[in-house]
Amino acid sequence: MKRKRSSGILMHISSLPGKYGIGDFGKEAYSFIDFLVNAKQKYWQVLPLGITGYGDSPYQSFSSYAGNPYFIDLDEFIEIGYLTEDEIKSFDLGCDLTKVDYGLLYKNKFSLLEKVYEKAKESLNEDLYKFYMDNFEWLRDFALFMSIKGLHGNVSWLSWQEDYRRKDSKNVEKFEEDNKDKIYFWVFTQYFFYKQWYSLKEYAIEKGINIIGDLPIYVAEDSQDVWSNPELFNLDEALLPITVSGCPPDSFCEYGQLWGNPIYDWSAMEKEDYRWWKNRIKHSFKMFDVLRIDHFRGFESYWEIKYGFKDAALGQWVKGPGINFFNSIKEEQGELNIIAEDLGFLTEDVKKLLKFSGFPGMKVLQFAFDSREGSDYLPHNYDKNCVVYTGTHDNSTVVGWFSKAKIEDADYAKEYFKIDSIEGLNWGFIRGAWSSTADLAVTTMQDILGLNDEARMNTPSTVGGNWTWRMKKTDLTIEIVEKLSNITTIYGR
Repeated sequence: MKRKRSSGILMHISSLPGKYGIGDFGKEAYSFIDFLVNAKQKYWQVLPLGITGYGDSPYQSFSSYAGNPYFIDLDEFIEIGYLTEDEIKSFDLGCDLTKVDYGLLYKNKFSLLEKVYEKAKESLNEDLYKFYMDNFEWLRDFALFMSIKGLHGNVSWLSWQEDYRRKDSKNVEKFEEDNKDKIYFWVFTQYFFYKQWYSLKEYAIEKGINIIGDLPIYVAEDSQDVWSNPELFNLDEALLPITVSGCPPDSFCEYGQLWGNPIYDWSAMEKEDYRWWKNRIKHSFKMFDVLRIDHFRGFESYWEIKYGFKDAALGQWVKGPGINFFNSIKEEQGELNIIAEDLGFLTEDVKKLLKFSGFPGMKVLQFAFDSREGSDYLPHNYDKNCVVYTGTHDNSTVVGWFSKAKIEDADYAKEYFKIDSIEGLNWGFIRGAWSSTADLAVTTMQDILGLNDEARMNTPSTVGGNWTWRMKKTDLTIEIVEKLSNITTIYGR
């Protein structure tokens, strides 16, 4: 991280306002950057931008590289003559401006994109081919994977016909030869995703806004990553996972959390000098200025559970690649702007790894207030090399936290920050984060707006109803700009 006091806002692309069912890379994204500038912020943090599947979680993507076509701005297609407004209106993308309907998007936005592809493929032929060749290392496998997935009714690749489950089989080779048009539809989606994303990122750079991306430590079981590189994962001869990821039982979850991602074969990765990881991180830094690595403690030790178990309670800790992994990356790519998501129970070995890496860890204010004991998350315990959050995508909103916290914990927080009814609970927490010694302070858009848990982004260990919150265009008022700008100036951020 750059050692300068600064602040920013966490809000995913999907949560932006807009008329097409989900936030996208269109004009509202540019307007949000303008809002950040006017409010004197320096950072915009987003969640992973990968293409999502069942459950709609951005942390379970079909590819480590491919972007989510839901974020493609349809207005660009109107401007260049590939779509009309009437054509878009004939596809129901959802009429609720405050929530995303992923079922409708899955059914209808892809149909719209297919319609555009049919109109555009001839005129874009050279551009698509160049983009394909420039990104061949990942794009070929992704486009092929998604096309074969379509052949199998979009079920997980583990349920495909046997020959298709092996990337180098004759069936896959023949499919690639016979289905170039289907394959190039997926190239088309990535061409426009990246074209629009880099245009937005360039605008952010011009305005002095740094974008913080989010890198999940694991990849999804149903992903091109596992299908293309089975030798890098802990799979059996039938290509089924032997063990999967999760975290052990704690005070929040009696049976632990069963995430279900395949575990890496770290020995195999080390033998190839972590090439797969190095390529992934290098690509991420083309997309973002700063990278938050999710579940950082998994690089020291990770919790693995046998495949097929119904919960995570009977898992075990296994040593990860440790500091050698990060040293290898730094030797090749230099010092990197990485934020380590180091939340949860941390052993001394994890703390040592974080210290050796030099990366700033995370402090979440909602975890700070236990009236029974002190906490490392209390601001008076911070050093500068950390990032403080009022909450994250996995937490309640600040208002929601106060409604559910023990009375003594809520009272402790109010007393600690001297919060009164005029300022409000959310702004008291924001002030607490902004006034801390942490180099970077981040709050969510939900907390700026003072929303309750109906606006919560995600509840861990649940499926359905998550990732749907959207901001209304009218939410970004002059009053909020002035309030955020003032508090940022007062605390030197």
